[in-house]
Amino acid sequence: TSEKTVELLALVAGARCWMALALALLVLALSMAPARAFQCAGPRLAAVLAHTARAHTARAHARLSEDSGGGSKSLKAMTMFSNAYTKNTGTFFCSDPSIAAVVIKGLAEHKDELGAPLCPCRHYEDKVAEAKDGFWNCPCTPMRERHECHCMLFLKDDDEFAGDRQEISLEEVASLIASMP
Repeated sequence: TSEKTVELLALVAGARCWMALALALLVLALSMAPARAFQCAGPRLAAVLAHTARAHTARAHARLSEDSGGGSKSLKAMTMFSNAYTKNTGTFFCSDPSIAAVVIKGLAEHKDELGAPLCPCRHYEDKVAEAKDGFWNCPCTPMRERHECHCMLFLKDDDEFAGDRQEISLEEVASLIASMP
């Protein structure tokens, strides 16, 4: 059905690694033409691949539901941290709240994956080593020393992109994340 195809395309778009992308594409192929998808591979291989794809899809749906529904403990923790940090430092969120939502989501994902809220707005050759080093863990050293936030999460009041808010709710973060393509 077209509704199922849209859901599967969303999984493909949200794939976090090449393996997840490959499995999501496999699920999409199987959902569109399950009987024809692996004619040359034989029914046994097709059944194994279909089972693997369904299991991965179920796990991905559960993860997406948790992430977008505000169920993640790290998302809640990073939202609370961000709200407290803006107030403690006299900084403000960006005038576009989706910026704050994306950065908070990235911090939460890194907290889950690495055990530390590594800045999600930078490229790292070795994320694990960077998280252990601590220089780019939020609040990063440039933010603590000079109030310079590369991510635009914490902005000084005179910054042209600064809004007037020092608080964002977990529900708003989850809603903004869920509404993104």
